[in-house]
Amino acid sequence: MNQESAEDETLRVGLPKGRLQDAVLALLADAGIRVTPSARGYRPVVSLASCEAKVLKPQNIVEMLELGSRDVGFAGADWVEELDAHVVELLDTGLDPVKVVAAAPMGLFDRLDAIDRPLVVASEYERLTRGWIARRDFDAEFVRSFGATEVFPPEDADVIVDNAATGSTLRANDLEIVDSVIASSTRLYASPRAMDHAVKRERIENLALLLASVLDARTRVMVEVNAPRDRLNEVVSLLPCMREATVAPLFGDSGYAVKAAVLRDQLPEIIPAIKAAGGTDVAVTTISQIVP
Repeated sequence: MNQESAEDETLRVGLPKGRLQDAVLALLADAGIRVTPSARGYRPVVSLASCEAKVLKPQNIVEMLELGSRDVGFAGADWVEELDAHVVELLDTGLDPVKVVAAAPMGLFDRLDAIDRPLVVASEYERLTRGWIARRDFDAEFVRSFGATEVFPPEDADVIVDNAATGSTLRANDLEIVDSVIASSTRLYASPRAMDHAVKRERIENLALLLASVLDARTRVMVEVNAPRDRLNEVVSLLPCMREATVAPLFGDSGYAVKAAVLRDQLPEIIPAIKAAGGTDVAVTTISQIVP
């Protein structure tokens, strides 16, 4: 393979700066992908063959994916919507769930009729905010903010549109949520151009498969239980698994070993039930990855 074709097949990954970064790096690590800082701080080394990474703001990752200078990357769905970007969503990781909300000083929306001028609405999200203003049919002016949007009211804006995970920052600034604009989370996106490249498409889809296997495993545990011969069907019926439980005869033909990957949050109901059904020697173990 000549140098030019090797460069064409190099997977160019966008890794997010800021609040998304830690969770994304942990997800990659759990998938067996190491991201090592380098002397060039914004260009870490990724333990994938023929791969180069760059750390960018999520909104810039979206722009670079659309332009085709990045092949695959992580960003919030809020920025894809804000930029109206034509990118390919591969996986909703569910990480960093936030809502883009409209917030205002306490009680302001109870006295809107008394305000005899256009509302001033500040936000980093111009497209989302203008869309929200239009849907609410407000007489309002938009002001772009560049971070710390919550400090604008009440002197410099009446309303803000911002992302909020818990709302604690808004409450700390005496603001209340008055409307929800969109819900967002960290997602894996690809460039349409990269998805048209056969080799890159396969590598990108394999990456999405690895990450999905980790996310699935985080919600499940492996339950192993011994069942008497005459209680096997009852024990198996209590184990809601991905397909079918694995059943194997115990040594000495004394019963069966039953194994199933079950949702972690169902354990409080499952364990007492299988004990009551005659199951013994129950073991619960964590799972690193699940590939259907």
